[in-house]
Amino acid sequence: MAETLPGEFWDVLVIGAGPAGALASLDLARRGLRVLLVEKRRFPRWKVCGACFNGQAQAALASVGQGHLLESLGGLPLRRLRLGLGGRQTSCALPPGWAVSRSRFDQALVEAAVGAGAVFRPETTAQLGPAGAHARDVSLRQGRQEQQVQAAVVLVAAGLAHRCLENEPGAHTRIQPRSRLGAGCVLAGADQHHWEEGSIHMAVGRQGYVGLVRVDDGGLNVAAAFDRSLLQETGSAAAAAGRVLEEAGFPALPRLEEADWQSTPALSRRSTPLAGHRFLVLGDAAGYVEPFTGEGMGWALTAAAAATPLVLEGTGAWGPALERRWCRTHRQRIGRRQLVCRGLALALRHPSSARGLFWAASRLPSLPQRLMPCP
Repeated sequence: MAETLPGEFWDVLVIGAGPAGALASLDLARRGLRVLLVEKRRFPRWKVCGACFNGQAQAALASVGQGHLLESLGGLPLRRLRLGLGGRQTSCALPPGWAVSRSRFDQALVEAAVGAGAVFRPETTAQLGPAGAHARDVSLRQGRQEQQVQAAVVLVAAGLAHRCLENEPGAHTRIQPRSRLGAGCVLAGADQHHWEEGSIHMAVGRQGYVGLVRVDDGGLNVAAAFDRSLLQETGSAAAAAGRVLEEAGFPALPRLEEADWQSTPALSRRSTPLAGHRFLVLGDAAGYVEPFTGEGMGWALTAAAAATPLVLEGTGAWGPALERRWCRTHRQRIGRRQLVCRGLALALRHPSSARGLFWAASRLPSLPQRLMPCP
C-alpha cells in the first residue's frame, strides 16, 4: 500500500470515515484501543447531505467530548423551518440545531480521531474475510496493492451502497419499493436575502423535495430526494430541483445546471444482518430512511456512541448475545426515531396528507418541535 500499516492486528478496524465511522474511531481510540480507520474516498470530500445537525447529533458529539465542534467550525445556528408546498409557504420553529458543511465536519472529526491515536488510511477499500475465534480477517486494497489484516472487532460504517459484506452468508440489503434517489450540490453566491441563515428551506413537490440551508462557508447547501420518474422526465437533478422549487412557490435558483451535482443510490433501505461474528453495522450501512431536519446525522452519530460499550466488551469475548444486544440497541436508539421520518415521508407523497401537514404547520408553529424533539 502507499503507506505501510504499522502492524497487522488491530483492536478495531472501522470501515468508512463518515460521521458514524469517524466518531466511533475517536471514541474508541481515546479509550486506548488500537484503531484503524479506512475510507474508500480521498479526504476532504463533500457528500450529498442536508448539512444539518439536530439535538440528537449534538448530544452524541458531547458524549465523546466534542460538544464544541460544530460551533468551532463556524457552524450557523438553526432556528426555523420554512416550508413550501403548492405555491404557499409557512415558517415554523425548530429545536436548536446547527448547519455545517459536510466536507469541513467530516475532516474535523477524522482529525480528532487521529489526534486521539487512530490511524487513518483514505482511498482504501475493505472486504470482510474469514472469521477466527479471536479476530476477523479483512482484506484492504489501495489501487493494485492489497494487504491482509486482522481485527478483534470490525465496524462497518461504509455508507448506503457498501460491498464490505459480500462474502458474509445471509447479508442482504432490501431497497424499499418506490425509494427515492438523492442528489445535491453547493451553490455559491445565492441570494442572501431570500435564503437567509438560520433556516432550513424545504420545498415539497409532487415527485420529491428539496432542502436548502446556508452553511458556514456562505454557500447554499442543496440536498434533494426525487422519484425516478421525475429524473427521467426532466433529464437531470438540476432540472428536477428547479421543478420542485417552482411547485413549492420558491424562487428559481440561478446556475443550478452549472453546479457540481452528486447523486446517491436509492435512499430508503434496510440491511441485514446488523451484526455477525466480530462485526457490527452502523450509520447509513445499517439502513436508511429519508430525513428532513438533521435526523440522518443524529442517527449516525448516536449509533457510533452507542457502539462503544459493545466494542470494548467484544475485543475480548464475543458471542451471539452481544450481536443481539447491538440489534436491540440499534432498534431502540435509532429505529424508533426513524419511524417518525418514515411516516412523514409517506405522508408527503400523498397530496391530501401533505396538505394536511402543511395546514397543521401553518396553524401550529411548534409542530416540528413536537415531531422532532431533542433527546
